[in-house]
Amino acid sequence: MLAMGEYQFLALIKVYLSVIIVNIQWGLAENFTNINLPTEHIPYYFNSFPDVANKCKADPSCPYKEQLDQKVCWGYEHNCKSQDSYLIPSCPGDHKGWVKTKQDQLKTFYSQGDFGYVRDQIQEMMVMCEPTFMEDSSLECTKHLRFCRGRNLMLNFTDLSSRKEQLRYKMDVLKEGQIGGYCRLHKSRLEEECDQISPLQSWGPELRYFTTLPRRPIIEKDCDIVIEKPTFILKIDAINMYHHFCDFFNLYASLHVNSSHPSTFSTDIHILIWETYTYQSSFGSVWEAFTSHPLWDLKTFRGETVCFRNIVFPLLPRMIFGLYYNTPIIWGCEKSGLFHAFSKHILHRLKIPLHKRSDSRIHVTLLSRDTTYRRILNEKELIEGLEKNKNYVVKKVIYNREMDFKKQLESTYNTDIFIGIHGAGLSHLMFLPDWAVVFELYNCEDESCYLDLARLRGVKYITWQDKSKLFQQDEGHHPEGGAHAKFTNYAFDVEEFLKLVAVGAKHVKHHKTFQDFLSTQRDEL
Repeated sequence: MLAMGEYQFLALIKVYLSVIIVNIQWGLAENFTNINLPTEHIPYYFNSFPDVANKCKADPSCPYKEQLDQKVCWGYEHNCKSQDSYLIPSCPGDHKGWVKTKQDQLKTFYSQGDFGYVRDQIQEMMVMCEPTFMEDSSLECTKHLRFCRGRNLMLNFTDLSSRKEQLRYKMDVLKEGQIGGYCRLHKSRLEEECDQISPLQSWGPELRYFTTLPRRPIIEKDCDIVIEKPTFILKIDAINMYHHFCDFFNLYASLHVNSSHPSTFSTDIHILIWETYTYQSSFGSVWEAFTSHPLWDLKTFRGETVCFRNIVFPLLPRMIFGLYYNTPIIWGCEKSGLFHAFSKHILHRLKIPLHKRSDSRIHVTLLSRDTTYRRILNEKELIEGLEKNKNYVVKKVIYNREMDFKKQLESTYNTDIFIGIHGAGLSHLMFLPDWAVVFELYNCEDESCYLDLARLRGVKYITWQDKSKLFQQDEGHHPEGGAHAKFTNYAFDVEEFLKLVAVGAKHVKHHKTFQDFLSTQRDEL
């Protein structure tokens, strides 16, 4: 007979094996099409979950036979070799003194903005509240409480009934005793990681109040509501496309950090947005890539005590050295596999088509702004200059609330050269094809923003160099006073503009992926 200590140890091991933020009642997918990943991602999925791969092998109806037995890995798995990883970054440029060797340069980039970041989060994971038996609660987090996950936890929202103000970026939604579980809390460890208390930097503002409960809240029926499906709580930064896609990108990265069960990419999850404002956004359709259920907010559970079987506190949009806002990217490197995978995941889940081509002309899209500032004053002349070149297919677009976001993505995904002045709309560069070029007409003295994003995504970046051939309408007037390059409009020398576009066109034409794409089109015609 096992001694009590041995029994508890074995029970604890079982708990750790099941501390995954998915409903443990889920079995392997009977319908393999429910995996719903881009075809090129399927081999990585199968290698992460060999039981599913074996089941596919044995099932004649499995549609993924060709994706089996490929030696690949995302890049964060403990036994993943670099040559087998999703995408090997490139570091053709000088590291400018950050590191001593080219290999260190590559490793630094991989940890800063690639699947190495996911690997580091997984390695940092530590138990904050320790279960003894399967039915107990649990909580584990990475350093600085950037990412946490728990089981059988209680959140008490009863105080929200008396809060009259709208809640957003608030650090006092919960207070002592209003979040907790039946487990052994490592209080000093938790307190040590509560060192980045800011609304969008960590989960410290919420988890600093975590309390050990006197009994198991779900079993003892201490909750008004029990949420059975996995729930992801998000504190979002939905200011514009650039910032809101930090939310979506970090949610995608968090799926990988949490990747420990075949249903890790399932959309049968709930998303709770940590504010009382009713969510409204032009980018709302992107949630379809993550959940098949309506979004929740704090009003959903106002006045209730809620228990969550499985809960995730994902990576946040404004973390110190986070993704991709505040990412300190080393010089000279590009092509993050994590960003590439995110792009493909969103395009696949939203069913964005890549159109067939009947010729080899370069598709040029100019993003026009309908805003007060950073308009292109001689836009018409620039477009007319482009249209004189019969090797271009030219299109002007205005991406605003009047154009469905999926249509915007479709336009972007079928673009070879994407042109626009500095602004959040340039975040579309994440959804360009691999061979594409983003031409930031002028960076408005914000030199790194879209250059770095283009480097992470792995598309070529061009911007204006000769300021003598650029006309600034006035000095620019910041709303809070003072001259500012982002608060005025610009005109551009047409000849210089066309020269820069030609540089981009040359890159596209010589890109092997573009050549392969055209070759495939000819074969199908």
